[in-house]
Amino acid sequence: MPNTEQQALLRRVNEALDSVRPHLVVDGGNVEVLEVTSDGKVKIRWVGNCINCSMSAMTLKAGIEQAIKGKIPEIVSVEAV
Repeated sequence: MPNTEQQALLRRVNEALDSVRPHLVVDGGNVEVLEVTSDGKVKIRWVGNCINCSMSAMTLKAGIEQAIKGKIPEIVSVEAV
C-alpha cells in the first residue's frame, strides 16, 4: 500500500489532470493514473477512445505531461503503459 507521501503525490497528479480530462472526455476518452514511482515517473493508461487514438502520443507530451509537470515540478516524466 502506498505511504502517505505517495498518496498525496498521486492526489496532486490527479488534480493536475483535472485540467486536461474534460478535453479527453469530449472525445470519448480519459486517462487513468496507474503509478507514481519514487523516482518521479507517472505511469498512465489511456481509457476509451484514447486507447487507439493516433493523437495520443502528442496529447501525452503536449497536454498531459505539461499539465502534470507544470504543477508538480518533482515529476520527471509521464509515460503510457
